[in-house]
Amino acid sequence: MPAGASLVHARLLIMDPPARVGGGAGKTFLRVPFQFNPNQLTLTKRTEWRRNPARMAEETSVPEFVGSAPRTLSVEIFLDGTDKHDDSVEQNVSKLLRACVPTPESRRKKRPASPWVKLVWGKAKTFSFAGVVQSVSVTYSLFDVDGTPLRARCSLTIDEGGSTTPNQNPTSGALEARRGHQVVAGDTLPALAWQEYGDATAWRLIAEANEVEDPMRLRPGTELLIPAQDEVS
Repeated sequence: MPAGASLVHARLLIMDPPARVGGGAGKTFLRVPFQFNPNQLTLTKRTEWRRNPARMAEETSVPEFVGSAPRTLSVEIFLDGTDKHDDSVEQNVSKLLRACVPTPESRRKKRPASPWVKLVWGKAKTFSFAGVVQSVSVTYSLFDVDGTPLRARCSLTIDEGGSTTPNQNPTSGALEARRGHQVVAGDTLPALAWQEYGDATAWRLIAEANEVEDPMRLRPGTELLIPAQDEVS
């Protein structure tokens, strides 16, 4: 480290979810400062390909590019409260867990959505993106005499949030798609429509934009285009 330079600490921002489909994250309402900067980050980026079986092909069919999957970031956060013997470890764990449940404001609007998060560390760009928490795993390793956790290692996985998709040609008659959603196990179009628009019956809009025939059977890993909310009407 150059003489006179100060150590830049990483921090996790917890933000309100987008106010509209295709919008960006809202204001930051919680911060989790890193006591110790991570010594390792795992960044994953995949592409999605579709391959239809070809009966006459000697080897295999030619894959068709479907789209680019979101980035996934895995990071460990080490929490230590042995210097003060207070409940700071549990407080920070509670903040991380809040990133996995709908915000009070989204529940009030009957459009439940969990917060968005962003890892900020100096001038880093490749892994500093807004996204949603896929999972949080906490391992407590030291406790005070009264049982209060004093040390914890938290494993956090963040999926990149959907970015704005360029508008399609208005003369083509196609629906305008604003962002993408990667299908996970258990997803259905009615559930996704409820999450995106607050109206489960709007699943037909997503089905039409993606040429989906069965709204209850979606293949995990498939990238769906989510039409703009103003198309729901």
